[in-house]
Amino acid sequence: MKKIVNSKSSNRKYLDLFIDFDDTLYDTYGNAVIALRETFEAFRLYRYFPHPQVFYDAYWTANIELWGQYAKGQITRPYLIVERFRRPLSIGQGLNVTEQFCLEMSDRFLEYCSSKPGVIEGAHELMEYLKQRGYRMHMCSNGFHEVQYKKLSACGLKDYFTTIILSEDAGANKPSSLFFDYALRTSGAQRETTLMIGDNLQTDILGARDAGFDTILFNRWNLDPTDIPTHTVASLREIMEIL
Repeated sequence: MKKIVNSKSSNRKYLDLFIDFDDTLYDTYGNAVIALRETFEAFRLYRYFPHPQVFYDAYWTANIELWGQYAKGQITRPYLIVERFRRPLSIGQGLNVTEQFCLEMSDRFLEYCSSKPGVIEGAHELMEYLKQRGYRMHMCSNGFHEVQYKKLSACGLKDYFTTIILSEDAGANKPSSLFFDYALRTSGAQRETTLMIGDNLQTDILGARDAGFDTILFNRWNLDPTDIPTHTVASLREIMEIL
C-alpha cells in the first residue's frame, strides 16, 4: 500500500460522500488536451499560428484564470465560453476573431471533450469499492450541465451516483456555502456524516471545510495543503485505506 500523505483523526461515521468529478474521477485535463488538438486541426488553425503549442499555451493560461473567476462568481458562463477562446485566438495572425467564431469553436471543443472516456487511474475501482461499502455517493461539480451528463455517460460512472449536483442547478459555485447547502437539501445528506472528496484545494476542500464537512484532498497537483484537509492522498486507491 502507498503511504497516505496526511491524515488527521476524525471520529465521524460517514454515510454520504460528496465527490468532485472533473480531474478527481474524470481525466478532464487529459481529455481536454486531446480535444483541443482535435479542435485546432478541425478549424485548420495552423494557418494562423507558427506552432500549435502557441495556441495551446495561451488557451490553458486563459482557461485556468477564467475558471477561477467563474468559481468565485466574478464572471458568467457565456463570458467564460467565449473569452477562453477569444484570448488565444487573438494571438493568431490574420484571423478575424468574432464572437460567433469563438462559439463555434467552443461547441466543437465541448463535443470532442464530452465524448472522451478517459478517467483518472483507479476511478472505477474506487467507485465500485465505495458502492460495495454502502456509501451514498453524490457528484458535486461546477461543470456545465449538458457537458457533465455526456461525460458521465462516456466514462461509465453515472450509475454510481445517487445524486448529480451541479452549480447551475444550485445557483452558486463551489466553494460557496450556498452550493453545499443546496447539495445537502438535494441529497438528503446530513452535514455531520458527509465527507467531501476533490482535487481542488480552493473549491472542493476549503469550500467544504468552511461549510462544516470533513474532506479528502486528492493531491493530484502536488499542492502544499498544510492542515486544511482532514485527509490527503496521492492516488485514488489510497482513499480505500481511509473509507
